[in-house]
Amino acid sequence: MSYLGTALHALKKNEEALEVMELAIIADKKNPLPMYQKANILVSMESFNAALGVLEELKEHAPRESSVYALMGRIYKRRNMYDKAMLHFGVALDLKPSATDVATIKAAIEKLHVPDEMEDEL
Repeated sequence: MSYLGTALHALKKNEEALEVMELAIIADKKNPLPMYQKANILVSMESFNAALGVLEELKEHAPRESSVYALMGRIYKRRNMYDKAMLHFGVALDLKPSATDVATIKAAIEKLHVPDEMEDEL
């Protein structure tokens, strides 16, 4: 079911994607993927507070998942909360993510003080 939500999100049908993710979360409470995808959808909709709420809850279920902390770091960066962003990127790296994720997180840290508008131009 979370794959359907991901497909709807890719089609920019975010409201429908959120509804499907809610159903997926209810259907399988132990699977962290639908919650993570819900947070991603909320970030794309710039609902940062809601996304952070979902991620805080997700940390309770998957405390060693580096991608949760990396996404929180991205949210804090977008909100110009650089200290919190750096903290969450650091935690994500400490959790030994995959090599691809390490590269992505390190790139995000390097761009931490580049304004989002300039980043889009790069």
